[in-house]
Amino acid sequence: MRTLNIGILAHVDAGKTSLTERLLFDHGAIDRLGSVDSGDTRTDDGAIERQRGITIRSAVASFTAGDTRINLIDTPGHSDFVAEVERALEVLDGAVLLLSAVEGVQAQTRVLMRTLRRLRLPTLIFVNKIDRAGARDEALLADVRRRLTPYVAPLTEVTGVGTAGAAVTALPEDSRLAEALAEVDQDMLAALVDGPAPTPGDLRRSLTARTGDGSFHPVFFGSALGGQGVAHLVEGLTRLIPAGPATPEGPPRGTVFAVRPGPGGERTAYLRLYDGQVTERQRLTFLRRAADGSTSSVPGRVTRLSGPLTAGTIAALTFSPGLRVGDRLGELRDRAPQFSPPTLQTLVTARHPGQAARLRSALLTLADQDPLIHARPATGGATSLLLYGEVQMEVLAATLAQDFGVEADFEPGRVRYLERPRGTGEACEENPWHLGSRYWATIGLRVEPGERGTGGVFAYETELGALPRALHQAVEETVHVGMRTGLTGATVTDYRVTLVRSGFVAPLSTAADFRGLTPIVLRRALERAGTRLFEPYHAFEAEVPLDALAPVTAQLASAGAEFTGTTGGETAWVITGELPARRVREVELRLPGLTHGEGVWWSRHSGDRALKSH
Repeated sequence: MRTLNIGILAHVDAGKTSLTERLLFDHGAIDRLGSVDSGDTRTDDGAIERQRGITIRSAVASFTAGDTRINLIDTPGHSDFVAEVERALEVLDGAVLLLSAVEGVQAQTRVLMRTLRRLRLPTLIFVNKIDRAGARDEALLADVRRRLTPYVAPLTEVTGVGTAGAAVTALPEDSRLAEALAEVDQDMLAALVDGPAPTPGDLRRSLTARTGDGSFHPVFFGSALGGQGVAHLVEGLTRLIPAGPATPEGPPRGTVFAVRPGPGGERTAYLRLYDGQVTERQRLTFLRRAADGSTSSVPGRVTRLSGPLTAGTIAALTFSPGLRVGDRLGELRDRAPQFSPPTLQTLVTARHPGQAARLRSALLTLADQDPLIHARPATGGATSLLLYGEVQMEVLAATLAQDFGVEADFEPGRVRYLERPRGTGEACEENPWHLGSRYWATIGLRVEPGERGTGGVFAYETELGALPRALHQAVEETVHVGMRTGLTGATVTDYRVTLVRSGFVAPLSTAADFRGLTPIVLRRALERAGTRLFEPYHAFEAEVPLDALAPVTAQLASAGAEFTGTTGGETAWVITGELPARRVREVELRLPGLTHGEGVWWSRHSGDRALKSH
């Protein structure tokens, strides 16, 4: 049986979870439809998800259509949980991008489509809620072509749109589809211009090929609640989305993309397997990349498996001693992130001092489910977290209270700055007696700038074997931990630290000596190298009414924006540029008032720049 791993993506409230329920119900995977409003859906099984009516964690549910097994990954729609979406994208064979026929194209829809097209991930567009008052079909298609991508064509049409009697029928695959495909298919263009006219078989082959390579996007209309048009969508999935490459033989290779807590404290991990197979009781070794760039192995045994796990499939498993999101079977290959890292930093403290240890433990557990929050100790018993936004902060606070019984206070979020070395600096200490306590260790370190995007790199100029392995490891680990706090208090990144001198006194030297001395030498070398402070920037796009151009550009300019373009249309201006991340929220809050509620804002992390005042 063929397996497809399909993600359902959309802006918040477009109906992703309702569509998942409908697909599962129509194909016999569940015996009744759940409701987001009543809080009894299959995929939003967390208490907070049900209370808020939003998806927070990616969830997997499966059904069978003909000879195809479809694993559905229901992803969050709120931008604060974009990291969940990113992890899902890595394991998908294709996607359904959901739009509301009433609300239409939203800012988050545009962010998702840009990413899907950049990845060339096969994507079908499903226009939901056609039976709701205010629903649109042709006008919405025009918006899709203008604001998402021109490379679309409807495969279904609606009668009675915007009424309870709305119905969906399939469109004939005729010259209109051929003209749309000719925009991305040279053979189809040649057939239309020079003849002979494309046959129905030619159209089907072109539609399958161009959908499969992510350059073209069929559009389906329907209603998740009413069920209209859902069968056409499923037919499109099974016919137009190709299964991902898989190698049944050989050692297992896969990615853990989601982790959910279970009863008794055990964690259930969702693993997408690309090669090989995994069975219960099998011993495996996962590889784990830490926030500081170091790599570790996680050996253990599969204690429970939800179903057969073969190449190309997804299954839930429990693994002793436990897995984290991002753990990998096989080669640990770095990949470019599709979404920006979190840039909001906050400190969390226990409201009741006696719960400080429980809070730290709970946050570390949550970091296993979402490593990008980077939970780490801070001064005064607090814990530092990285987040995407205020909603994520609210959800974390509710999770700590409901799931762990810990009441926590969050400081107001602030933008996370980074330091990078300015130049090169060296420092060395040899068995220093004058530091207050004797360290039986000799350490010499050189700090210098590394390549952009490498994070932190540790290297050796000393002869390997000159130090016992445990002492080498103590120096390297302590360097990466020490670089979490630079000269200004910000995290240091894109650095290269080289061990240029080392020595020990047998049998007196211990790893504790090297862990104690390394921060002193590192700090001195970093001070001699100097650092420069960087702040994150966002690329933005603002679509505003014609009469709002002047006040919006004035607001952007006062926020420090640098403009890259202003293009006008018949009804709106589109302004593009970059501005400091610390000013983004300010602009977002002012935009509705400046545009009478008609402005659309989109932004994403675009890198960082050195602070001019530093």
